[in-house]
Amino acid sequence: MLAAIDAGKSAGRNKGRVWALDPVDGTKGFLRGGQYAVCLALMVDGDVKVGVLGCPNLPVDDAAPISADVDGEGKGVLFSAVQGQGATSRPLTEAGLAAEKAIRMKEVADITQATFCESVEAAHSSHGDQAEIAKRLGIWKESVRMDSQAKYGSIARGAGDLYLRLPVRKDYEEKIWDHAAGDLIVREAGGEVTDAEGKRLDFGLGRTLKSNKGVVATPKGVHEIVIKAVKEVLGSK
Repeated sequence: MLAAIDAGKSAGRNKGRVWALDPVDGTKGFLRGGQYAVCLALMVDGDVKVGVLGCPNLPVDDAAPISADVDGEGKGVLFSAVQGQGATSRPLTEAGLAAEKAIRMKEVADITQATFCESVEAAHSSHGDQAEIAKRLGIWKESVRMDSQAKYGSIARGAGDLYLRLPVRKDYEEKIWDHAAGDLIVREAGGEVTDAEGKRLDFGLGRTLKSNKGVVATPKGVHEIVIKAVKEVLGSK
């Protein structure tokens, strides 16, 4: 396994097949006994075709509300998606993988009632900007901070509603392995994932999302209003 990981030297490209693997996404979460994920995505000609997230510390129950707390009773959940075929979750049990269930993002009729999640580490996303965006949207619930792409899986199954990851520096470039699987899973669950300008994430430009700044993942019905608030906050700086 270690030899296989060390062989991952691809520079990424927009032609052919590229696999992106993150064996421990959310390293600090893993070390502190919190949320982390094992992430795998297949890109063909720069387009994500398959995404898988193994989240050992998330609740098995898709209906459980989003929380950074670790589920001590379950074994976690496996999220997966194939382009054009929807997204699913499968509980991880002592007997192995349970039957898969289709998952869908929850519709948000009133944006002020939405729950949003963000990264734990302030070095990874701007907590201040995200708090201001929530304020402009009238969201009063405290954000849920968790590590890794477990955030994508959580909103994809309707446990949460929004995921905001706004850049802390103008020169910061997100890594493709930190987003590829989650991007597809959310979109196949009926959501929308763009950067802070409302552009789709471009996974065909190498190892980073060079043409994108920030990540905004929401149900389709509220994406436009969230992006508007994001632009207002970032534009006022």
